[in-house]
This record gives sequence, C-alpha cells and structure tokens, in this order.
Amino acid sequence: MLPDHNEPREPSDPSLQGDCANCFGLCCVALPFTASADFAVDKRAGQPCTNLQDDFRCGIHTRLRDKGFSGCTVYDCFGAGQQVSQVTFGGRDWRQDPATARQMFDTFPVVRQLHELLWYLTEAITLAPARPVHADLRRLLDATTALTRLTPEALGELDVPAHRADVNTLLLRTSELVRATAGAKSKKKNRRGADLMGARLRGADLSGANLRGAYLIAADLTGADLRLADLIGADLRDANLSRADLTGAFFLTQPQLNAAQGDAATRLPPSLVRPGHWAA
Repeated sequence: MLPDHNEPREPSDPSLQGDCANCFGLCCVALPFTASADFAVDKRAGQPCTNLQDDFRCGIHTRLRDKGFSGCTVYDCFGAGQQVSQVTFGGRDWRQDPATARQMFDTFPVVRQLHELLWYLTEAITLAPARPVHADLRRLLDATTALTRLTPEALGELDVPAHRADVNTLLLRTSELVRATAGAKSKKKNRRGADLMGARLRGADLSGANLRGAYLIAADLTGADLRLADLIGADLRDANLSRADLTGAFFLTQPQLNAAQGDAATRLPPSLVRPGHWAA
C-alpha cells in the first residue's frame, strides 16, 4: 500500500530560489532565445532583452504570457543569478563594469547547472527511504557547494558533465530506494526517456514510476496517480495534470509545473506552489 505522502519535506533553501532583486538580470541577457511559441522575438546570447529595465527587473513580468514570452515563465535559475551577481562577481554589475560582462555571461550557465544539482541533492537528503545514501549525498552536496564558490576562471575550466555524472549515480540510487516503497509493481513502470507525447494517460496508475527524462508534452494525465514517481527532467509542457496526485513525487521542479496545465484539485508536493495560470 502506498504511503499518502513520502515524508514531510523541509522548506526549499532560499539560496536555491531565484532572487531577481539581487541579480543583474542575467537570464535576460546571458541566454539566447528564438522567436517561437515561447518567445515573441529573437535574442542572441549577451544581448539584453528589450523588456529588461534599468533596475535589472522585467518590465512585463506580470504579463509575460500575454506578451508572447511564456518561455520566461518556465525558466528557473535555481538561485544561480544572485550567486554569480553577488558572490562570484562581488556585486559588480555588467553595466557599471562592462569589462566583466562577457565573463559573467559565460559563468552564469555553469553556476546554473551546479545550482540545479544542489536542488536535487538537497531534496534527496530529505527523502527518508534514501537514508542508506544520505552520507554520500551530503558529501556531494558539500562538494557541489564548494564548486559554486570558485573564481570565474576556475568555473570556466570546470568539467560540469563529469561532476553531473557523479551526482546522477547517487540520484539514480536515491530513485530506486524511494520508488521501492511503492511496492514491487513499481519495477514494471520504467518509462525512463519514453516518448509519451500526447499520450492518453487519464487515470493511469503511475505510482512509483521511473519517468526520468520522459517526453510527456501535451499528455493527458488527468486524475493520474503519480505518487512516488521520479520526474527528474520529464518534459511536462502542456501536460494536463488536472486532478492528478503528485504527492510524494520527487525531483519535480517548479519550472516543470509552470510548463504544465492543472487545476485546484491537482495534489502537489508541499515544496512546490500551484502555478497562477492553472484553472481554478
């Protein structure tokens, strides 16, 4: 029998949440985007978005979807913006100190990857079934934190894929331990990397499923049971999560939810918030 909730999770670490007030608009400058359903215009890397104001805040933040910038609403730097702005570069912004611009923009994506790993590691340590690997998770958490404090030069030379591989080994073991609490049937639900775009999964029993990297774009998951499912990297763009039960689902991030559709009856892990655009 599935537990109603895995275990209560600790509140999200504020340092792993975007703090735009202490960032120099890095996601609005450093990253490129192409005119599409997600972005209204083209923008090259290093070019400030036309909506970026002098105070580094977005001029249309509350109207991004209406203005054709829904892609911005599903992006999360996991706190890398303020880390690079205030720690790595000591509060020197790229407008006042243009000499830092190129290096700052190159550093931001590296730290963003590290902060995403910190997010997963931090969550993994709160999962009681993963207790056998908690010590190793804490070791990698400390090591990853130390990497985020490197100089821009050292960050530029960092082999992030190699470090990510080390972290992923432990996250996979964490997933196995947590999903095992869903019972033996979870072993038959390996949908890792599966192409489930537009799939009709209304009311499906996906409890304890491995959905790592699964393509669930526009899938109908209405009323689906996703308790204790591993959702790391799952593409939930336009997936219908109305009335779905995601309590105990893990490695699920706010950007994934923001990209999906849902309603007031969708049950979420306590560490995440219901997106404002979801149906009432």
